[in-house]
Amino acid sequence: MRPSGARGLLAVPVLAGSAAYCVAEAFKWRASLQRKPHQAIRFYSVLAAAMLIGLALNLVKIDPIRALFWSAIANGVVAVPVMVVMMKLVTNKSVMGQFTIPAALSVIGWVATIVMLSASIAMFATLRR
Repeated sequence: MRPSGARGLLAVPVLAGSAAYCVAEAFKWRASLQRKPHQAIRFYSVLAAAMLIGLALNLVKIDPIRALFWSAIANGVVAVPVMVVMMKLVTNKSVMGQFTIPAALSVIGWVATIVMLSASIAMFATLRR
């Protein structure tokens, strides 16, 4: 096994556990490593699946730096619609009540959203085919 493979194996349980807790939280499942597997079957199923996927990715010859690079790009592109929804929510009085953001923060938020959108468009426009 490559030396980097051994280090990658250290991260697999941590990432699998966080993925399992995240999925369980999203679906309001019972989730705890203190529970027995038969008490939280879905949680442990997600944990096992994430472990297997992590192990498989560790054994496949994928450059981890390249994977991090492309995941960062994907996060940047996906951030744009998330930012639009967040800006619409935090400026909506019927949703936020007295906690709506001030006009100055709203302007800064929309400028940041436009910058992210522009960066995404520029990236796609300049990709080599």
